[in-house]
Amino acid sequence: MSCAEIIALDEVRARKQWDTLRQQLHTRFDQWRDVWEARWQKPEPTLADVTATVGALRQQRTSGVTETIIHPTYQGEQRRQHTRCPTWEPLLKARPPVHRSVETMLGTVELVRPDFYCQLCSRGFYPLDDVLDVSAGRLQRDVQQAAASLVPAVPYATAAALCGDRSGIALSSERMHTITNHVAAGLTVWDVAPSREEIERRVAAVAADRFRRPVVGLGMDGAYVPTRPDSAREPREGQRHKRATRARWRGQWRDATGVRWYLLAGERIVHLLSGHPVPTEEQHGEALAQVKKAGVIPEAHVRLCGGADGAEWRWKHGQALCPQARQGLAD
Repeated sequence: MSCAEIIALDEVRARKQWDTLRQQLHTRFDQWRDVWEARWQKPEPTLADVTATVGALRQQRTSGVTETIIHPTYQGEQRRQHTRCPTWEPLLKARPPVHRSVETMLGTVELVRPDFYCQLCSRGFYPLDDVLDVSAGRLQRDVQQAAASLVPAVPYATAAALCGDRSGIALSSERMHTITNHVAAGLTVWDVAPSREEIERRVAAVAADRFRRPVVGLGMDGAYVPTRPDSAREPREGQRHKRATRARWRGQWRDATGVRWYLLAGERIVHLLSGHPVPTEEQHGEALAQVKKAGVIPEAHVRLCGGADGAEWRWKHGQALCPQARQGLAD
């Protein structure tokens, strides 16, 4: 007599969930295939025809697969009826579900989540957004990271076009600028600067087969630019559909200083370190002092020269940083 096999209840539930998900994915693919067949034109397509048609519909397919995976996985959160306010901890009852569309690299994903509102702190929130780690804006982190990865290499307009080709999402150059600032919030020059070892490697590569030490230039230049305070970007409370009032903040013209360390390698230059802040004179001096303290520029193995505009205070900090450097007036 054979022994009975004992199957855990959790295993049965998991298997049933996977079977349900598999069936839903098949249904999604059938729907996508119907759209694909409706767009098909040629009985004997070329490879380019097939890739163009599939590529045009790729986001519809991938976004549908994403939704199909999310919805059954988080049914508990989607059906949640009660939760506690994270601030005052009263038990809150769910209000009617709210639909939200978010843009990802895989296409537009539709979310349906219960709405909770706490009258004590006058704040609404959606627990499902926290569970999924959904960004506050419409564009999600994968789109933001893709956009920010293009901006350092090409102009904003070109980056917007390339990102649109990759994601299918139309982005303006202004939007690319906003995304980049959001992704780079809190970063300093040290977070993105090459390491000391990497800078030494670049210096050694330029110094190879040379009799004299390579020249490292320190360029400092600035220009007055209009700025506005951070408070100007913060949302203000008030009633909607009212006539706009004049902003209560005042702009300010400030000196935006660019600083760059670079190697002279014949007719080309090799980038080492750069920063483009809008500092006060004290902050500018502190930033240069940090470079000196970190020792990222191998002064013993290079010849230093400095160039700046006619601002006396820039020369003062540059000379304090590299007192032995040759100085020249930047054109």
